[in-house]
Amino acid sequence: MRQAFTLPELLLVLALGGILLGIAIPRLSAALDRIEVAAAASHIAAAHQRARLMAVTQSMVAVLSVDSLALTIRQRGLITPLWSEAGPAAQRVSLAGPGRQFTFSPEGFSMGLSNATLRLTRGNATRTLIVSRLGRVRITH
Repeated sequence: MRQAFTLPELLLVLALGGILLGIAIPRLSAALDRIEVAAAASHIAAAHQRARLMAVTQSMVAVLSVDSLALTIRQRGLITPLWSEAGPAAQRVSLAGPGRQFTFSPEGFSMGLSNATLRLTRGNATRTLIVSRLGRVRITH
């Protein structure tokens, strides 16, 4: 005797699989959005810390430029970047508002208008980076 599945059994399994995928894919998509936004926020916070440390260790005034396409650290007055990384747009995360620049003194203190609120979004996932005048970075949901 041959053991096999009948056509109605195969159709039932395919229908149930389609229903389960229809339920699971939107949830997985939302989870991926949250992960990508959190990663982009962490990259910006890490770049902020890196710029501050570069200013202190190299005794220079460092400028961190944050925009959707790139995160760049350069010495003030120079065009050539000391460090650069792809911005949030590389992960299809949007950065609300114009690009910002943060300037750090050789002592590691923020200079000029260093207060900022950066809002990152992708799908329904959002994160807000709050940068204080003292150079502290806080990430909120």
